[in-house]
Amino acid sequence: MNAATGKKPFSLAKSRRTIQWLVVIGTFVLGLRHIMPGEASRGGSFDSFCAFGGIETLLPYLFTGHLLKSTNLLNFSVLIATLGVSLVAGRAFCGWLCGLGAIQDFVAEWTRKLLGEKRHVRGKRGRTILPMRLPAALDRPLRYAKYLVLAAILIASLYMAFPPLREFCPVRAVFGLKMTGLLWLTLAVFLAGSVLIERFWCKYLCPLGAALAIFNKISPVRLAVDGDRCNQCGRCDIECSMDIADVPHHLDHPECVRCMECLNTCARDGSLTLQIGYKENRI
Repeated sequence: MNAATGKKPFSLAKSRRTIQWLVVIGTFVLGLRHIMPGEASRGGSFDSFCAFGGIETLLPYLFTGHLLKSTNLLNFSVLIATLGVSLVAGRAFCGWLCGLGAIQDFVAEWTRKLLGEKRHVRGKRGRTILPMRLPAALDRPLRYAKYLVLAAILIASLYMAFPPLREFCPVRAVFGLKMTGLLWLTLAVFLAGSVLIERFWCKYLCPLGAALAIFNKISPVRLAVDGDRCNQCGRCDIECSMDIADVPHHLDHPECVRCMECLNTCARDGSLTLQIGYKENRI
């Protein structure tokens, strides 16, 4: 609390969590709407509201003039909006506006509590064994899997009638509320992966995250570090849900989801700052 004003300081962490809950609730409502009677009231399939659906149907539309089934032009609108956010703030969509990202954050938090971490202390590694961090020798090559998934989906989209990811889509498995055997399997793998490894889907398999990664290098809204104030304490490394090593040296890392946990955790005023425009980090 600010002693001079008696007001609590603005919390990015609480704001992000509120937005995440609103996104999750809104997506569940969208899924519920699409299982209710009345075809005309649904406004297209559930798939139509997916940003990645715009990527899946893009090449078929460009080469044949036709969209894949269960997608429509609304997918392109959602995709353009997502790209707009990414152009401004990098992968902030993944850290703030993605329902799957939010669910993974919630699962990681609940897992720690169930395993005995009653209160998380920022900047200190918890004693719970889950979620775990994979050894670097295994983690690093696995990070490239999502780029292979993206490439495979783009190629497959030219030969398929429905979006290639549709039958295995974790968004449909978590929020779609119309389940098949494959979607139940997808849900089980997604939840188990999220319990075992924080943001498992984002790190290793998410093709949308792979498509947005480049924007961290060019977005004007970014974090900057002041080397004169940063003492390399490692607190931000501990809090990074994407397990980016040496965070102050990699603030534009393609894996960063702009969750701002490093900024929330930093104990030295002015070491990390949120800025607009490129400024060389001094460290």
